[in-house]
Amino acid sequence: MNITLQNLTKRFPARGRKAQGETTAVKELSFEVPDGMLVGLLGPSGCGKSTTLNMICGLETPTEGKILFGEDDVTALPPELRGVGMVFQNYALYPHLTVLQNILFPLENLKGKDRPSRQEMRRRALETAQLVQIEELLDRKPKELSGGQQQRVAIARALVKMPRVLLLDEPLSNLDARLRLQTREEICKIQKKTGITTLFVTHDQEEAMSISDRIVVMRDGILMQQGRPQEVYDNPANLFVAKFLGTPPINVFEGQVQNGQLFLGDVNVLPTTGVQDGPVWVGIRPEGFLPEANGPLTCGLNRVEVLGRDTSIVCTHPACQTDTLRAVIRSDQEVDPDSETVRFSLRPEKVFLFDRSTEERLYGQGAGPARP
Repeated sequence: MNITLQNLTKRFPARGRKAQGETTAVKELSFEVPDGMLVGLLGPSGCGKSTTLNMICGLETPTEGKILFGEDDVTALPPELRGVGMVFQNYALYPHLTVLQNILFPLENLKGKDRPSRQEMRRRALETAQLVQIEELLDRKPKELSGGQQQRVAIARALVKMPRVLLLDEPLSNLDARLRLQTREEICKIQKKTGITTLFVTHDQEEAMSISDRIVVMRDGILMQQGRPQEVYDNPANLFVAKFLGTPPINVFEGQVQNGQLFLGDVNVLPTTGVQDGPVWVGIRPEGFLPEANGPLTCGLNRVEVLGRDTSIVCTHPACQTDTLRAVIRSDQEVDPDSETVRFSLRPEKVFLFDRSTEERLYGQGAGPARP
């Protein structure tokens, strides 16, 4: 069951005695979640991710646009008739019910011909508990469970009614780092086993990129870019996407293109053809730096951090937007930690040029990968 959003817009009335007009939370948003895929809806807090999810499940009514499940227009359909499974950030479990009773709850509230027999309810609840590996916890109350276990109960409760689509609203944000890693792997396994079309909302780009078949990046209610995670990382459409994806983040410099050459300060660091002369923002991924004794880019060396497989070089450059920049190299590449400077050449496919005013990507030879 694919999910299709067509020019989806949500405006809220401004609040406060002196407030006037409306606030646009989501603006003309269009994308598709293909059948059976897990798509990550990604962006900073306040970008409209949860509002979009609430419109898909029916908790919010769109101001404009359509929501389709397959060929069915569900835009005006009540939430209970959409066949949606929803997992919230705070789990929303009933504290006075056992795990089994929490899982059974959606089935017990079905009416008419959709309501299964008690025996069928129990069978489906047990099967779902086994799927998320909590079958030994069925007699416990939520307060007796860890955060990861509570999250699995919430997922089981959403899956037990066999929804057409599954919506996850920042389901891992309340877990510690190790449990987040474990639980996101479990979510990925469960989604692959069930084949349910899933939309996963998060502000954590590493989380989204690690488990999503595709990602959709939003900012201020507007779609910035969508595609497969690695494709979006390797081919950012604008400076916002380039800065939002990647750990450590991309290094951004003030640059200048002159006669087919890229300059940082007064130093020619890279040939680039097909880009008009003028000032540009230059984004260089941390892995785009290559230590080289005669490299064109000279940086002040702050420190060298050995991270096992990789080495992180923290340094400075007057054209960099931030006080320090970070280069990540292989641990077998040597850099003298006692030196005052370090010199680099650049990997062209890891260097991206952006228009200084619009921050849109500029494409040309030597300016990162070609437009997809």
